[in-house]
Amino acid sequence: MDTMRLSDSILSGDRRALSRAITFVENGDPEARALLEELYPRVGRARRIGFTGPPGVGKSTLVCELARFWRTQGKTVGIVAVDPSSPFTGGALLGDRIRMASIGTDPGVFIRSMATRGALGGLARATYEVCDVLDAAGKDVVLVETVGVGQSEIEIVRVADTTVVILSPESGDGVQAMKSGLMEIADVLVINKADRPGADALESQIRATFELSSSRKPPAIFQTAAATGKGISEAAAGIETHTATMERDGTLRAHRAERLRFRITRLVEEALARRLAHDPATAAWLDRRVEDVLAGRVTPADAAEEALDRLTSGPDRGVPRRPARLAK
Repeated sequence: MDTMRLSDSILSGDRRALSRAITFVENGDPEARALLEELYPRVGRARRIGFTGPPGVGKSTLVCELARFWRTQGKTVGIVAVDPSSPFTGGALLGDRIRMASIGTDPGVFIRSMATRGALGGLARATYEVCDVLDAAGKDVVLVETVGVGQSEIEIVRVADTTVVILSPESGDGVQAMKSGLMEIADVLVINKADRPGADALESQIRATFELSSSRKPPAIFQTAAATGKGISEAAAGIETHTATMERDGTLRAHRAERLRFRITRLVEEALARRLAHDPATAAWLDRRVEDVLAGRVTPADAAEEALDRLTSGPDRGVPRRPARLAK
């Protein structure tokens, strides 16, 4: 199937075509770029909502119940659940699709588990592109659930319009949550498992911590018990209110522009790194330059600038910006 036919199948609602397209994108298939070019004019309508937080707070259950709620509102939902990689196969280790089986048969919900494959920040490398595919496929809401590794999970802000940080009474005190860095990225904060002791105390601690900080106002805070459905509609309304407010005051477009700026920069970095690693002539040149650095003839910074010149202008113009030999 060529990319145009695959694109047409996705736009017509073919779930198998959608699954195949995501596999192409996730695996870096040569057809993926052409496919994304076909789909990109349809990208930009979906609301992208990211969910992060420490392990064990019930992220998957909360995402599942929010998806179920939005389906009752007639909205279609795409879910990207990022799992740790298997050290043996490289695939998704936990398989969030199993935990979300109760909504997996709904034709208005599409769930995809993705492995981090060594990527940091709680996301897989292809998360951005997979969200684009789901967006183009007509999903009204795209939910992205991070791995659940705690302090390193801040890259979700580069993917989502609204970032939801999830805690639970077992997460620890509000000061510790603030120190983790997660609180600084929260547009909406959900205290899940609120039917357990300590939920009110945690909310009070979080509010007090924000009052002591002059850096920002506290986000909207909601208490839920996703396992029983408590607070789900209120949390969903809070998430929708945040995105709608951003749209009204123009910050949504600005946020998306900043997100694209970061994404383009990342793609440039990755393209240069691939060329540096996989072009035989450049790799041989790099080996020689490493020896020059070891011998003290050039600095690492000079070698890096020369490499950049070589990659962007060709080997004939790749000359050091400073004298090649350093004074001993």
